[in-house]
Amino acid sequence: MDSPALPGCAPLSPPSFPRARWRLPLLWLLVVIALAAGIGMRLPQPPDEPRFVLAARAMLDSGQWLVPHRGSEFYAEKPPVYMWMQAATQGVLDWKGSFLLPSLLAALLSLWLVADLARRLWSPRVAPHAMAALFCSLQFGLMAKRAQIDMVLVAMTTLSLWGLLRHLCERRNLPALWLAGIAAGVGTVTKGVGFLPLLVVLPWLAWRCGYRRLRGHVAPGPAPSTLAWLLPSFLLGTAVWLAPLGWALLRQPDPALQAYAHELLFKQTATRYAHAWHHLQPAWYYLQVMLTLWLPGSLLLPWLLRPWWRRMRRTDARLWLLLGWAAMVLLFFTISPGKREVYLLPMLPALALASAPLLPGLLRRTGVRRYLLGYSIALGLLAITVGALLVYAAPWAVAQLERRAMPTSLLPVLGAGLLVLGGAVLGISAWLRQRHAGALVLVTHALLWCVYGVVLLPAMDPYASASALMQRAGARIGPQAELGLLAWREQNLLQADRPVREFGFKRPWDLQWQDAGQWLAAAPQTRWLLVLDAAISPCVDTAQIIDIGMSNGNRWQLVPGTAWSRTCHAAARGASDAED
Repeated sequence: MDSPALPGCAPLSPPSFPRARWRLPLLWLLVVIALAAGIGMRLPQPPDEPRFVLAARAMLDSGQWLVPHRGSEFYAEKPPVYMWMQAATQGVLDWKGSFLLPSLLAALLSLWLVADLARRLWSPRVAPHAMAALFCSLQFGLMAKRAQIDMVLVAMTTLSLWGLLRHLCERRNLPALWLAGIAAGVGTVTKGVGFLPLLVVLPWLAWRCGYRRLRGHVAPGPAPSTLAWLLPSFLLGTAVWLAPLGWALLRQPDPALQAYAHELLFKQTATRYAHAWHHLQPAWYYLQVMLTLWLPGSLLLPWLLRPWWRRMRRTDARLWLLLGWAAMVLLFFTISPGKREVYLLPMLPALALASAPLLPGLLRRTGVRRYLLGYSIALGLLAITVGALLVYAAPWAVAQLERRAMPTSLLPVLGAGLLVLGGAVLGISAWLRQRHAGALVLVTHALLWCVYGVVLLPAMDPYASASALMQRAGARIGPQAELGLLAWREQNLLQADRPVREFGFKRPWDLQWQDAGQWLAAAPQTRWLLVLDAAISPCVDTAQIIDIGMSNGNRWQLVPGTAWSRTCHAAARGASDAED
């Protein structure tokens, strides 16, 4: 404990005050540099990034903003809000340099919200710890460096929690409550589970009941009746997209638009949750996700569980709401048979916030410092080991690149990047040592994301983004030729060096071949098809096919117009009609 001040004397400022004053700005500088590193140095990579960039580019080109498109078809798996954000950034900057900006801005907003809540709910000294705890989660950094919906969803859910906690834990605050409802609504039309922050009302009601039973009087805070404002504010948030969609369906009934709305609002939400048809995982799947992707924080749980329990027994509303809500989100996603590691990402800000007030004390414990030092050293040694295997072209390293259809010329570049990362981490570990283990973890993660964004991803980009494949295809057919795509992937259309003709994305391959065959036959000397190897038609002269190479685990073929046999296709179609 601090010594009391002498009578008549003001307490002296501690020597660490200047450092404390600059701690948060320095942390922000480190975080921004780490998360922004590499923007503009790579292109969208599958599975999701090319799809969203393609839909956003189509919105800008066509002026059709209501429904996202994937080529000529509606894209019904996700609402368009994230694509609007992509299109907004593409309207200011070229898509090659702007497609990562929504994720970066969403990550920075999430970090600010967590820091601000920690300051409001506990004290300004807790804010840097809350922000650092979130930044130092592996999954958070990975998703902040990817152009996917999930990082924006985290920003929306955290913003909603920010408003709810200010209303429920500070004092009656109807503007914050309205903001919470609107954010949850916008999050829901960004990705269907954006409503989850509203579930925090349930642990809050449980806390009120427990408080009254233990203390003998009504719990402080707003009246439960004020929560009725959540419904209109939530509907207002969803109306950002659902209102114009509903108006379009009423004004001019379109079967294609109706099918799109049914697919998105029912099959891709309720049906996908209750009867998932992919990503099927056992009930314990999320335990391994938390133990690995939430490092290093996940291994601090043994030190956190007992203090959390003590504070909850003392009816600490802040922990009741944060931990109760996180438990409900975990249960919600565990019940569904379909599970993906990104589904748990919205929990991370709440858990970082719940851990923050305990971190200053934990970081003074020798066991915690040793663990954090060991974690950083282990990460550095792993980077050096893998880097050495790459530099010396070990069989394992060569096999990894071959499996991804990448040339072995990448081995020295990737290996050097990992060696630099590992050497820097070990050098800083020797300098900071156990005494500054918290700062060591921060610097380790900042170095990791800098090397990841500036060296590793850009080196693999020509092959991971399919740009190398499409450049080879364009060079092979010549600048005057026309190119069509059949059984294509989003990155093929996005990276094409010319306007292309496609014949649908989800259509059956035989139906695509019917239209593609007519298109080829109209100008067989100048038209080519880029076709997935498994989708080659038996009516193509295989002697004329050109193997253009592998990309993203698939082999692609170039089919010249002269290789298409109209008579074969007509005969096969006639036989099929006769069987019917």
